[in-house]
Amino acid sequence: MVTIYEGQPHERKPGLSRRELLKRGGAGALLIISGSAVISPEHAWGLETSALKPETMATLIQVARDIYPHDQVPDKYYAIAVKGHDETAAKDPAHKELIEKGIAELDKKAGKGGYRGLGWEEQRVALLKEVEKTPFFQTVRSGLVVSLYNQKEVWPIFGYEGESYSKGGYIARGFNDIEWL
Repeated sequence: MVTIYEGQPHERKPGLSRRELLKRGGAGALLIISGSAVISPEHAWGLETSALKPETMATLIQVARDIYPHDQVPDKYYAIAVKGHDETAAKDPAHKELIEKGIAELDKKAGKGGYRGLGWEEQRVALLKEVEKTPFFQTVRSGLVVSLYNQKEVWPIFGYEGESYSKGGYIARGFNDIEWL
């Protein structure tokens, strides 16, 4: 892609442009790798790893955000959603190998800077589409369905009030008040 600046053509460099950074705001913030942890200094949370490399977990957080993108959901909930892969990898060497090799393959396909170094969501999604039939992708995607959306802390973000049976059912509790659907 070529952009024009002061009459001269310039190639757009892969990475995060200033405009994209400002547009993203709080979502997809900078993650720092320190020892065996992934840290978000801007939002004051951290995730310690035990089996997977912290770089792998940071990339897994970005992969999770790209598979199920919700700008209003902070990264910490994606981190909680993928933490189970680290816990499983600690008990199951085959799972550890699946995740580590899957992330390594994405980084290799992404080129210099790896998967997280791609600043444009479209580029990352194109890579995910290339690997969507692999056991790695299917494992991550299927795990996210439960681990991301089953967190009670994210329910209010989507307007979901939780199960209703114990509170008399949905008919008596605003059956038709969902605004986001």
